[in-house]
Amino acid sequence: MEAKHISSPVYEDGQIIVLDKPAGMDSEHQLPAALRELWGNPEAFVGLVHRLDAGVSGLMVCAKTSDAAAALSRQVQAGTFRKEYRAVIAGGPDEALPGTGQLRDYLFKDSRAGRVYPVKRLRKGVREAVLNYRILDTRDGEQGPLSLVEIQLETGRTHQIRVQFASRRHPLWGDGKYGSRYKGAIALQSARLAFSHPETGQPLVFTLPAPPHSPFPLF
Repeated sequence: MEAKHISSPVYEDGQIIVLDKPAGMDSEHQLPAALRELWGNPEAFVGLVHRLDAGVSGLMVCAKTSDAAAALSRQVQAGTFRKEYRAVIAGGPDEALPGTGQLRDYLFKDSRAGRVYPVKRLRKGVREAVLNYRILDTRDGEQGPLSLVEIQLETGRTHQIRVQFASRRHPLWGDGKYGSRYKGAIALQSARLAFSHPETGQPLVFTLPAPPHSPFPLF
């Protein structure tokens, strides 16, 4: 497995670290290894309370103690841990995807195929996925219009954002797995995190500017 590295943390104290995960880094294996390398401690505790797909960049918070991990996980379960994303999708507002709204689907994860599929009803292995979105801008691209979208997750399912938009014929730019005609890094970024500090309870909010790689500069 190719070694991956992270830049300086966005925020760090004795309980948590907030970082800008680069695209191409796996959250479950490469990220903990990179943090242990950063700290110079191969045995350091790394608590993952949420994840990003390997091809997605942006904000993540990891716990540095088991108590902090448990406290953050409780916020995730309670819905008080807020995650916002920005993405570039194919097309503009239409009947399947109005300018603003909520997407609600049942998703089935096929682990052997490494894909997630929308299905009609709940059954074994199916979980409900919910997000809210707002289309901020639409502009012409080389192969048709592209839209910049702001997304707030209500649930955190594997490939959720990618599948929910692709199933409405608006795949994310660069996401060839789910139908994009464009080649490049997936245009999806974890742009904002809001949660309470696991030890002090202080409200914390972290935001990132749009990444410099295409197609975000179009906007």
